[in-house]
Formats: sequence, C-alpha cells, structure tokens
Amino acid sequence: MSCYPPGQRPVYYPTRHLVQFPSGAVGITRSADVPERLRGPQFRKFWFDELCATEQPQEAWDQVQFGFRVPGPHLRGIITTTPKPLKILKAILANPRTVVTRGSSDENRANLSADFIADVIDPYRGTRLGRQEIEAELLEDIPGALWTRKLLDATRIKEADINWHRIVRTIIAIDPAVTHLESSDLTGIIMAMLTESRHVIIFRDLSCRESALGWAKIAIAAYRTRRLDKIVAEVNNGGDLVEANLRTIEPNVSYGKVWASRGKHIRAEPVASLYEQGRVHHVEGLGDLEDELCSWTPQSNDPSPNRLDAMVWAVTELLVQNEEITLQRQFAEPYRIGI
Repeated sequence: MSCYPPGQRPVYYPTRHLVQFPSGAVGITRSADVPERLRGPQFRKFWFDELCATEQPQEAWDQVQFGFRVPGPHLRGIITTTPKPLKILKAILANPRTVVTRGSSDENRANLSADFIADVIDPYRGTRLGRQEIEAELLEDIPGALWTRKLLDATRIKEADINWHRIVRTIIAIDPAVTHLESSDLTGIIMAMLTESRHVIIFRDLSCRESALGWAKIAIAAYRTRRLDKIVAEVNNGGDLVEANLRTIEPNVSYGKVWASRGKHIRAEPVASLYEQGRVHHVEGLGDLEDELCSWTPQSNDPSPNRLDAMVWAVTELLVQNEEITLQRQFAEPYRIGI
C-alpha cells in the first residue's frame, strides 16, 4: 500500500480482511495457519508467502488451488519462501509450469543494515543453515537427523509385495494431542505390522487433528476393519482418559498404555538403528511421516513430532522391547521382500 502515490492508495478493511484498490480490484487476505478459512473465495492471482513456514502446508496449498479458478487469461500465482525439503514444495518445483527465481541475502544488501549483515548474515556463511537461509538452497538432508531420505528409500516396499500370510501382529500406536484447537498438535496414529522374520512394516499414517472422540473413532475404525491385535497409546498427557475414549466406542478393544519416561531422542535412537539394519520398512504413500522423520533432530526446538512419536511407539511395541537392540550405525543393503 505504501508504494502507491498519496491520494491513490488502496484502502485496507482489517475486519473484513479486504484490500480495495483504486482500479476496482479487490485483494483478499488470509492466514495459512487455518487452511479451512481459505475456503470460499475464488481468484485469478495469489501470493503465498512463506509456504514452508506454514503449519499445514499441504492443506493450505490445496485450498488455495481450489480457489484459483476464475476464467480468463493471466492466471498467475507467486510463492515466496525460504526453501525447505517439504513434499509439497518439491512437487511445485517439479511442475514444468513453475518458474523458479532464487535470490540471496547479498542481493538485498542495499536494504539491510551493516550491523545485521555483520551480526546475523556473516556468521552463517558457509554453514548449512546459511546455505538455506542466505543462498536459498533446497537442502534434502538435515545434519543430526536420525533418518535420511536415502535410508527410507533403501528399505521401502510396495504394498502389493507384502506376504500377508507371514504377518504375525498388527497394531496401531497413538500419540494423542493434549487439546483440540485450530492450533493444536496433530494426534499421531500409525499402523504397523510385524512379520515372522522380525521385520516391521509401517503400513498406514492415520494422523489427524481431531477431538478426542474424533481420533478415537478413526483408530477404532481401523482396529475393526483390519482386525488389529492391539492399540497402544502414550498416556503422559491424557492419562486414563485415552483408554476411556477408545472404550467408549469399542469396550472390548485390546489396549496397552505406554509412558514416556525418557526423552524423545533416547526412545527414537534404537528405532532409527533398526531402520539402518534394514528391519523397518515403509509402504509407499507415507510422505508426511517421512518429511517429519527427516526434518527432526534431537537438538530441534520444533513442535512435537507426533507422527514420529507414534511410529516410535509402534516399533517399540512390536520389536524393541522384546529383544536387545544394538545401536550400530551401519546402512543395511537394500532390502528385498522375503518378509
């Protein structure tokens, strides 16, 4: 708005989230933090700022695309963001109609204070964070992360290759959210299976942002449909209410509670070791879980990795607690299905 000459500036109506331009064009402003609020408007141009910093980037992007439909020429959208290895950003970059422009912080030096350059920009030159934040590089693997794309790809399997006669246990693990607000954490819900040869298959990610009754219904529906052996859930926050939610829907559910008495890193490391030994496999279609695994580090201050937590509880229930796990850091050979 400040770019317009005096007397010709658009008018902003904050309560209506609208900008009225002198030409008659209307600009609609929305926060991507609540994707459902993006429903309704339709438009021929959009600007999506900081896509990779959005809490629910895929959901927000989907809603923007649904409204990007006004007939006529010059349908154009702009995305400005610090690049992060999110599935949605990589899909957008892979689209042949996407035009990519990269800019470094150095190109903006004329608009930055000398103190900012000396104190903030210069110390990060040559570092991984600097490559992402200053040079706008898309970096796939994060130092310190317990999982890498290479590791997950090496042990991936197709659902069609699963020998169902050799599955001995199937469970769901739940990491329940504490609250049910628009800004609440996800409830992590992961379905996993154990084979005769002591391998684990991560089969489904049913994670959701629902009320306690809502996620319980999702878990019990899978329990019934797949004839699961057990549901396990972390009870640090919900306590006995977690079990009560499940038994409200299925009184006879086979249920076990787990208590997080150790930090996430301590719980996750033996599970990551099993991945490296080629004993945990993902079926295709678990992109959101894999994004979380490859972007979380033990030193991270990011929000609780709910999908990761639920997956760790599932593998722990099926395998870790029943045998000695050595923390050897070695990559297994690409695993061929014989499980």
